[in-house]
This record gives sequence, C-alpha cells and structure tokens, in this order.
Amino acid sequence: MDIEKGDTLVMKKKHPCGSNEMLVLRSGMDFKLRCAGCSHEFMIPRSKAEKNVKRVIKPKES
Repeated sequence: MDIEKGDTLVMKKKHPCGSNEMLVLRSGMDFKLRCAGCSHEFMIPRSKAEKNVKRVIKPKES
C-alpha cells in the first residue's frame, strides 16, 4: 500500500472523538497520525494501520 506523508486515511473504525479520518504526519515502519476531529497525535504500527484503512485520500497537487 502506497501511503505517504500528507495523505488522509479513512479508517474502518472511528477514533473515540467520532472522526474516522487521520492525517499522515510520518510514514515508515510505523505511522504517526493526527486525528482530523480532535487533533490528537499517535503512533501506530504499519501492519495495524494498513489493515484498518478503508480508503486513502491523496492531497491535490498544485
């Protein structure tokens, strides 16, 4: 799965705040994500993140 910094991930499960969209801040063996709803930042292993992604939204190129 091709996930890069700046992408927005739509997850299968919702964050406790109710949002299911996460912004990718860092990618590698694990991802640093920021919740689009409450701006909470957290690290998650790549294998777990890729399993829970429903859709990847790429930023528009200008």
